[in-house]
Amino acid sequence: MVNVYDVKAEPLINAAANDLEDDFEAPDWTEFVKTGVGRERTPEQDNWYHIRSAAILRRIYTDGPLGVSKLRTIYGKRKNNGHAPEHHSKASGKVIRTALQNLEQAGYVETEEGEGRKITDEGKSFLDEKASSLV
Repeated sequence: MVNVYDVKAEPLINAAANDLEDDFEAPDWTEFVKTGVGRERTPEQDNWYHIRSAAILRRIYTDGPLGVSKLRTIYGKRKNNGHAPEHHSKASGKVIRTALQNLEQAGYVETEEGEGRKITDEGKSFLDEKASSLV
């Protein structure tokens, strides 16, 4: 049986993002917001919010219970400080928090007390089904 570990990440995330568009809508503010302090512009893709949600779901599947703070560190990047040296900046917490809330309402993740969010059996079967359709 094929699971998430057997396929490449990008095709799996894109396939999952297409199905997540049916489960929940992106908030109204997603066309104006940057994804972090280190970014200079807003994302160019129209469905970037669903792609980020699918990436978060895959990351929770592979790395166990994760909280917002850890996910902010994972999706952060190096911030350009002009002439000063670059430093790591975290991603936007609002984007990650609302994505987790939408995934929780869809039934794919659940809150683990004191450890963040963990994937449910429904979320595992959703991603495994997407992975098996890619092979």
